[in-house]
Order: sequence, then structure tokens, then C-alpha cells
Amino acid sequence: MRFFSDNAAAAHPKVLEAISAANRLDTAYDGDEWSQRLDGAFSDLFGTEVRAFWVTTGTAANCLALAALCPPYRAILCHRDAHIEVDEAGAPGFFTGGAKLVLLDGAGAKVTPDIVTAACEAIRDDVHQVQSAALSITNATEYGLVYRAAEVAALGDLARNRGLAFHMDGARLANALASTGEHIADVTWRAGVDALSFGFVKNGGLNAECLILFRTELADEIAVRRKRAGHLLSKGRYLAAQILAMLEDDLWLDNARTANAAAARLAAAAPDRLVYPVEANEIFLTVTDEESAGLRAKGFDFYEWGPGQIRFVTSWNQQDADVARLAEAIAAM
Repeated sequence: MRFFSDNAAAAHPKVLEAISAANRLDTAYDGDEWSQRLDGAFSDLFGTEVRAFWVTTGTAANCLALAALCPPYRAILCHRDAHIEVDEAGAPGFFTGGAKLVLLDGAGAKVTPDIVTAACEAIRDDVHQVQSAALSITNATEYGLVYRAAEVAALGDLARNRGLAFHMDGARLANALASTGEHIADVTWRAGVDALSFGFVKNGGLNAECLILFRTELADEIAVRRKRAGHLLSKGRYLAAQILAMLEDDLWLDNARTANAAAARLAAAAPDRLVYPVEANEIFLTVTDEESAGLRAKGFDFYEWGPGQIRFVTSWNQQDADVARLAEAIAAM
């Protein structure tokens, strides 16, 4: 009964069907009919003109975006628990050619305008210190907390006033939007976001993520950087087909709602043990070593987050029976 990560979830049947349908001779790289439809499909979704680039990993989507937004001699502001800091093995520095990450604090891995302002003002305006060029946030955060549209807009206003580019890591953006019910445009480009890493793998995709540019003038640079980074697949139609299948009839949003509902059931089983409010599909609980071992003995797979804490992540295809068993086991601790 696996609750370790939504990265391990199965690919949705409609995604597999789309891959099969694309399994025929077509133009190579991103000239195929599926890749050519991405810009229009995402422009319709967001209600504005965008450029969309498939890649195979969230790390590539994040770091290609940041490389286009931040020169190698500048800095990127992010939370100290952000994926780009903790889980990408220095990839931002590699892709940008040396840009520095300036680490911020904030409860639940969220940052606020006050926190960003304090970090900016702590940097002397002279050649001896690295000046900030970009701000990156994660929605939902690494602790499953969600930025509402108003919160993103406040950060977007600050970024614009300070001349910072604004990037959003949306590996679980679907879960964030399923939680709030807000429109995807209001949490992204209308709030000032310049580039978005739109996650699909955690939400029913197989091996396809998407980098969305709201600053379309960066498209030529991203195209070159994607090739140079080894992410211009010769058979990119298989990635594009997955993404289009997820967009059709809002499958991406339906899948996220299912995962969120399972997480809510688990949260309700032990409200006094929650480390953070459950706003998406991640649940962090306080436990003893004995309780953790007891859950494992019952067949549950999860992440040991740190001393006295464990993490469960629910997926779009989590089995109802497994959720019910885990909820019962948590409640009985």
C-alpha cells in the first residue's frame, strides 16, 4: 500500500492510449502534429498567448526557465526547502552557468512579500555582492501548502517593482488549483508569473512535463537551451501526446481532485498529528519511532521526513481500500 510519492503513480489509461495513437511515422523533434498543437492548447487553457515546451523532467523545466530568466552572474530568490535547492543536485547552477540561489525562510515553504523584501534589502547595491534577478516559488509547496491567487499576485507586484523575473514550480499546480477552485490564469500570468513548470508526471503522465512561457519573447532562447541540455527528443510527439491527453476534458484537474480527496480522508483521521494543514495531496504527521514501525509492519509505504515526522502522498489512482486502511491505522495510533 504505497503512499511514498505521486511520482510512482501509474500513468493514466488515456495517456497510454494517446502514446499508442502517436506511435506512427511523423516529423521528428517538435515538428510533429502533436507538438505543434501545444501552444494553441495551452493558450486556450490560460486565456492568453503562451509558448509551451515539453521536457522529460520537472528539474529540466525549472532550470531551463531559470536559465532564461536569470543570467549567470545574478541570483535567484527561493525558499530554503524549495525543490530547486534541496532536490535538484545543483542543476539550477549548472543550467544557468553559475547563478546563485539566495535562500529564504517561511512557514510551510511559503514566502511572503515581507520575506522577499528583507532578503533584497540585505544585499548591498554594489559590485561586491550578487544582485537578485529572479524569484521562484513552488505551488503547491514542498509541504503541501497552497498559494492563493492573491498571494501570488502580491509577490508578482513585488517582483515587478524590484525588476525580478518570476518563476513558478508547478509540479503539483493541479493539486493546488483543485484545492482552491481558482482559475489557472489568476494564479499564473495574471499574477505576474513569467514562466511556469507545469507538472504532469505526478498527476497521471508517464514522462512528460511542460515549460510554459508567458513571456513569449523568450521562446527562441528556450528552444536553443532545450536542445543544448539534451532535452530535444527526436520523438517528442510521445511527450506532446501525453500532455494533450491530460488537457482534454480537464483530466489533469480531475486527477488532482481525486488525489486531494484521498489526502483529506487521511488528514481527517489524525487532525491533532498534522504538522501542516493539508491543502493538496501531501500529509505530514508527527509519530513516534514505534508508531512509524507499526505502520510499516501493516504494509504501508511512506517517507521518513525527519525525526518524529512522516509524509504520505496520495495519487490520482490511489485505491479506496488502501486509503481506508491507512486512515484506520492512523486513527488507531
